[in-house]
Amino acid sequence: MKTDAIVVHSGGMDSSICLKLAILEFGKDNVLSLSFTYNQRHANEVIQAAKIASHFGVRHLVLNIDCLQEITENALINHSTLIKHVANQSPNTLVVGRNGLMARIAAIHAGQLKASCIFMGVIEVEASNSGYRDCSRAYMDLMEEILRIDLDDPNFSIRTPLVFLTKRETMQLAESLGVLQYLLDETITCYEGLFQPGCKICPACNLRNAGLQEYLDLM
Repeated sequence: MKTDAIVVHSGGMDSSICLKLAILEFGKDNVLSLSFTYNQRHANEVIQAAKIASHFGVRHLVLNIDCLQEITENALINHSTLIKHVANQSPNTLVVGRNGLMARIAAIHAGQLKASCIFMGVIEVEASNSGYRDCSRAYMDLMEEILRIDLDDPNFSIRTPLVFLTKRETMQLAESLGVLQYLLDETITCYEGLFQPGCKICPACNLRNAGLQEYLDLM
């Protein structure tokens, strides 16, 4: 089936906004939602990714990369580890190289499907506030350069439409796309797999809830 873009889709707010943007640009029949399982702390996010993809009318594929649990240790994979983020240190929820691995696998599949790009819902506020060093545009620029070599395609691109936005600005964008309330209801950001407002403790919840409050304060 013809595919123009693959969206790496976690089931969270940012990747779901990217899915909507890809649909608007390429049409729902030409977009693939791609999720990954790696024995992450909860399965709810992948369940919601499938639900959101179905709601938007796009195909959804889930790939298993459980090998990560064999080679790295972190609180997203070790379900008994208490989630914590010590100041000036990377959070223990960081899965080293995860975004790069997902981008590479998505790109390999994109090459097979003749898709011209992949979408990643990375946002630099995650890098600066939460210590996720694979969430910057500079990181994705390096990945893009390597993938162009892998695919023998100098025009292949990693699209990161949210990367320079704040969480408040992503809420505003979702509202402009007419999907904010739906995504607030259906996406999962919380590391414990809880729907909005989540656990109110983990870094992901703190960022999302703060961004939503900033957005609501402007209303």
